[in-house]
Amino acid sequence: MAKPAQGAKYRGSIHDFPGFDPNQDAEALYTAMKGFGSDKEAILDIITSRSNRQRQEICQSYKSLYGKDLIADLKYELTGKFERLIVGLMRPPAYCDAKEIKDAISGIGTDEKCLIEILASRTNEQMHQLVAAYKDAYERDLEADIIGDTSGHFQKMLVVLLQGTREEDDVVSEDLVQQDVQDLYEAGELKWGTDEAQFIYILGNRSKQHLRLVFDEYLKTTGKPIEASIRGELSGDFEKLMLAVVKCIRSTPEYFAERLFKAMKGLGTRDNTLIRIMVSRSELDMLDIREIFRTKYEKSLYSMIKNDTSGEYKKSLLKLCGGDDDAAGQFFPEAAQVAYQMWELSAVARVELKGTVRPANDFNPDADAKALRKAMKGLGTDEDTIIDIITHRSNAQRQQIRQTFKSHFGRDLMTDLKSEISGDLARLILGLMMPPAHYDAKQLKKAMEGAGTDEKALIEILATRTNAEIRAINEAYKEDYHKSLEDALSSDTSGHFRRILISLATGNREEGGENLDQAREDAQVAAEILEIADTPSGDKTSLETRFMTILCTRSYPHLRRVFQEFIKMTNYDVEHTIKKEMSGDVRDAFVAIVQSVKNKPLFFADKLYKSMKGAGTDEKTLTRIMVSRSEIDLLNIRREFIEKYDKSLHQAIEGDTSGDFLKALLALCGGED
Repeated sequence: MAKPAQGAKYRGSIHDFPGFDPNQDAEALYTAMKGFGSDKEAILDIITSRSNRQRQEICQSYKSLYGKDLIADLKYELTGKFERLIVGLMRPPAYCDAKEIKDAISGIGTDEKCLIEILASRTNEQMHQLVAAYKDAYERDLEADIIGDTSGHFQKMLVVLLQGTREEDDVVSEDLVQQDVQDLYEAGELKWGTDEAQFIYILGNRSKQHLRLVFDEYLKTTGKPIEASIRGELSGDFEKLMLAVVKCIRSTPEYFAERLFKAMKGLGTRDNTLIRIMVSRSELDMLDIREIFRTKYEKSLYSMIKNDTSGEYKKSLLKLCGGDDDAAGQFFPEAAQVAYQMWELSAVARVELKGTVRPANDFNPDADAKALRKAMKGLGTDEDTIIDIITHRSNAQRQQIRQTFKSHFGRDLMTDLKSEISGDLARLILGLMMPPAHYDAKQLKKAMEGAGTDEKALIEILATRTNAEIRAINEAYKEDYHKSLEDALSSDTSGHFRRILISLATGNREEGGENLDQAREDAQVAAEILEIADTPSGDKTSLETRFMTILCTRSYPHLRRVFQEFIKMTNYDVEHTIKKEMSGDVRDAFVAIVQSVKNKPLFFADKLYKSMKGAGTDEKTLTRIMVSRSEIDLLNIRREFIEKYDKSLHQAIEGDTSGDFLKALLALCGGED
């Protein structure tokens, strides 16, 4: 087991057991497995309460006392996931990694995710121990086996990592940082094709401290994070490996927190991943993983394991976890630091927003109008032609087609489309045919008409549109419905929620930079209204108004600074605190604003995921986002979707919709990531 660096604080959840007696433990384990059945509670209690070093002593004592192999007896007595977990804990860490890799490359197919996880995250020392353990356990050369089971640039990077020769000098040369930034930029963004060798050499050999500075400078120089360039330039397992390397360079505990979350979210549990991480990190950085997990996913690792597993398997995992971070009801200081760093990244990122629908080359509105007329004339309708034309033209080009259609045929294209197509496809195609502001105005009108109000649609639109977009929506609403949007919101909503929506609907958000002194004052107001400030300084009604004004009118750069100051002041993340302290539509509106400020494409990626998960599909939300973001940032949304949910938006749509609606959505999606 790798020891923490001298002076470093131990961050594992498993410690040496005080008063340890290997003979006594060996006897207790023998008794637990003797006779009919086995005492699984006794087995898990002993093995999950001892360090790996102590477990090796128990193995030796067991063999000395009984002439038997403890791991062989455990395999015989236990079954399933519980057996895999307990046996994993009994192996020395390097031998456990060796077994995982052997399983990953044995038989038909390769478990690339397992290879990536282990080889991207281990230190030089751990890598050397792994190679030796593999040779000892299987009498085979690990490098040769990996070369025999993988190929291409993916194979080359695995071999580089396997050498365990990453530089470990903390002294960083600024000149070399700048040179590496330039080399990476020229190898990817500036080159026709990609020079993968440069990515492999730099990411596979430079020290962690050096690479963190390279990533910071890369963002400043190019306006995009290194991850975005990797996704744009690389592909397949090689892309996934390089992204994992970058994540581990930035924060190995955060990488594992994300892996654990993905192992348990949704239907089914990826038990092999869950076991591998809980075993391998229990004496390294489990406390850091827990803290980051709590911050990032707003629930404790303990509670997620508790809800996702069962029996002795669950009890063992919870012992390895070491504690429930929800019990204290607040963040650790380290978790607050992680939240602060997330806002810092949001503040410096200058990500270019890109849609998936662009103006068609050699656009001919006359030919398009004739093709659409032909597709709708006579018996039956040629939906494929309608989808192909409308999803591959920009909105400005669609308006030209509408005008040309009327000039040629004396007919209204929208009316003809309504009579020829129906259902989800009709809502999507007709939405694409409307100018964006008129489409948003219609969505707001539909959210407020009839019995009940669709508050989520109101929040989604008003919390995410720019000032210019909001002003255009107001004009379109007045033109189409002969009533102001403010009057409509006033008559259909109430209380603080109404005030928030009306404030957003004015389109008067400031557009300047940050003001540090003002940001600190604003953070204090937020702390007071969320009831975590030490000294409240105003009446609650006045504070509520000021808090609403801050969130609804301050510029995005200023709000990012406010939220950072809030963390420094309170050790809390503002989004989590709003969710905890507020309720109902007011809470949902404020959370949407905060999420939009932090990362608007991620906000929409989350909305799309939720519209398609579980039983049934929320076609209205799915349609609204695909239509409204297709020319703005749908490409960015796609990237956030695959990053967070480990599958592409294309795959999610394909698995959740069908027919012509599916075809149209995939055309808007613009490709498979």
